[in-house]
Amino acid sequence: MLVLASCQNDNTTLIIEQQKEAKKKEVIFNNINRGWVFNIAPVEPITQSRINSWMEWRNFLTEINQKPKSTIGAFQKKSKALSVKVMDLNNNIPLEFNKPQVKARIAVVTTKIKSLDLFIHLNQIPDAKVVKLVGEINMEVEYLQLQMEEIVKRSLIPREDGEPDILSMKDSTRAVPSTNIDPDLE
Repeated sequence: MLVLASCQNDNTTLIIEQQKEAKKKEVIFNNINRGWVFNIAPVEPITQSRINSWMEWRNFLTEINQKPKSTIGAFQKKSKALSVKVMDLNNNIPLEFNKPQVKARIAVVTTKIKSLDLFIHLNQIPDAKVVKLVGEINMEVEYLQLQMEEIVKRSLIPREDGEPDILSMKDSTRAVPSTNIDPDLE
């Protein structure tokens, strides 16, 4: 009789624990669902025309703008897909934007998205951290776009006659290396 009573007590405790866990997961899902808002502003038309051929950028924007809906598993799949797409951004960067400052911005966005992917795949998902990372990713993508717009604006500034020649003369990497003359040879 005692064994039967203890088994029923264990089953009731197990059911209560499962219900608590289900509620906790539902709260986490709702928090992530509300916070998963990517606001990627469009770039200026001139910049857009110059990045239209960058297929990896378009694929990344398409992926980031699609919001998962049903479960935490859907958010986990989306973060995994974003990780893959952001890694592809380093491929085929248009020559005009293939500069250290753009690559650094891409690296920061990559780090943030990889962090998002890491946190959302934990057993105990820190929903506040995930929502915070979504906001940080928004900000870093905006900074990347601003960097590309800055490069375009600078390229539109007309050069004066002879300016490229002067700039190349100032380039220290093109300078003739100085050689120490041995005083004994003179």
